[in-house]
Amino acid sequence: MEFIMQPWPWYVSGPLIALTMAILVLLGKRFGMSSNLRTICTLAGADKASDFFRFDWKSQQWNLLVALGVGIGGFIAANYLTANEAVLIHANSLEELRTLGFHSAGTSYMPSEFFAKEVFNDPYTIAILVIGGFLVGFGARYAGGCTSGHAISGLSNLQLPSLIAVLGFFAGGLVMVHVLFPLIFR
Repeated sequence: MEFIMQPWPWYVSGPLIALTMAILVLLGKRFGMSSNLRTICTLAGADKASDFFRFDWKSQQWNLLVALGVGIGGFIAANYLTANEAVLIHANSLEELRTLGFHSAGTSYMPSEFFAKEVFNDPYTIAILVIGGFLVGFGARYAGGCTSGHAISGLSNLQLPSLIAVLGFFAGGLVMVHVLFPLIFR
């Protein structure tokens, strides 16, 4: 039997995120997903090669549970709580995406033009994915955290560097979508 649910409205999920952040603040913890990569690399032995990975990883064990929960929650949501894989996208955006070659837009959760097995046959697409992954990793490290860490945790703690980082994330996203994305895919 398949159990299907509608997404939670903002007035339910927003306060739950705020409650989670309040609990973390009271416990003296900071939330962020990119810090898990550092912890995992340390566990894998990267501390022997670089000083960056030499830190008390045991103090971050709780955050690894968050990452595990995200993975498990994503699996449950994708396989048991999703009515279909189509994402509701405005008609104008669908038309623009299709002119850029994204014919799966509006019919699948993630564009098969990027995430199907066939993308590994195209060096151009591989280069875009590698460069994009590098830039995201570099940006998260340079900003001292990822979007979730700064936007949720940093702003909850009223940290000015997080506000600056979030403004930078949004500005970069706008430039990517409206300037670079059309140049790359035309």
